[in-house]
Amino acid sequence: MSTTRSSRQPAPIRRTWIALTLLLALVVGALAAMGCSDDDETITVYSGRSQSLIGPLLERFAEDTGVDVQVRYGGSTDLALLLQEEGDRTPADVFISRSPGPIGFLAERGLLAELDDDVLGLAPSSPSGYWVALTGRQRVLVYNKELFDPADLPTSIHELTDEKWLGRVAFAPTNGSFQDFFTLFRLSDGDDVALAWLKALHDGGAPVYPNNVSIVQAVARGEVELGLVNHYYNLRIQVEDPSTPSENHRFRDGDPGGVTIATAIGATASGDRAVAQRLIRFLTSKVAQEYFGKANFEYPLATGVELEGINAEPPGPIHLGEFDRLGTSLERTIELIREAGFEP
Repeated sequence: MSTTRSSRQPAPIRRTWIALTLLLALVVGALAAMGCSDDDETITVYSGRSQSLIGPLLERFAEDTGVDVQVRYGGSTDLALLLQEEGDRTPADVFISRSPGPIGFLAERGLLAELDDDVLGLAPSSPSGYWVALTGRQRVLVYNKELFDPADLPTSIHELTDEKWLGRVAFAPTNGSFQDFFTLFRLSDGDDVALAWLKALHDGGAPVYPNNVSIVQAVARGEVELGLVNHYYNLRIQVEDPSTPSENHRFRDGDPGGVTIATAIGATASGDRAVAQRLIRFLTSKVAQEYFGKANFEYPLATGVELEGINAEPPGPIHLGEFDRLGTSLERTIELIREAGFEP
């Protein structure tokens, strides 16, 4: 009787082999995931800064780190309201705001994560610990140098309601930077003083424009004599056209009209805080801060970064503690602007 050797392995050996095969597959899968984690890392940014300004820096960050950067651009206030609506479901890891108001709004509602101390120390930061300032934009009075000697210009925002200046100073009540200024103005001087000031401008026939750019252009072409704007808009025009007659005039130190308003960045409470803080470190680095200064004439705020060229004169001190109050005060500001007769 011949004996034929079976090709089947005994059951215990077969079960052991299957178990080892499954274990090996799990280990290989885990190692593959660990090996490609850096390449697959993604950050989603909600940016209230324009693509033309912040886009090149985000591209540089992606190139330097290998992190895939997804960006949603929009108005700072609109994006803050979207983040509030999305809550924990938001895909955003980072929020970049053109002004402190919207980011203060999110911090007040618990939608931002606390940042590490070393990150907060990279630049002026919120006392609450939720956001870091990136750049500064000072409020100034732009004027036509063919019409005025700078020594004759007002040194305080309060002088603009004098009969001499009524109807001659343009501003943009619907613009976010004006609303931030006005919020800080009323927080420092009181609602009654701020409302009386704004009503006087309205009743005196102050020219109204939609934004800072249109005001500077109007001053440059002689359409209006003066205007309240952020400092860098006129610096841009001076570079594009050195013959422009428009110049910036600063109010005296400490005057509410010359406040320096910070742009800001924070990490969302439900996002990837680690990768968010990597981006914050990059945007406060020397290369990024110098870019902000050269590309947009904003004031770099990160520690150790010096100003150069046309933007070399530093602004006054920035009190970020006041900016933390902007998020909870903006609604009242809108009410007062409407009460003064303007539609924000």
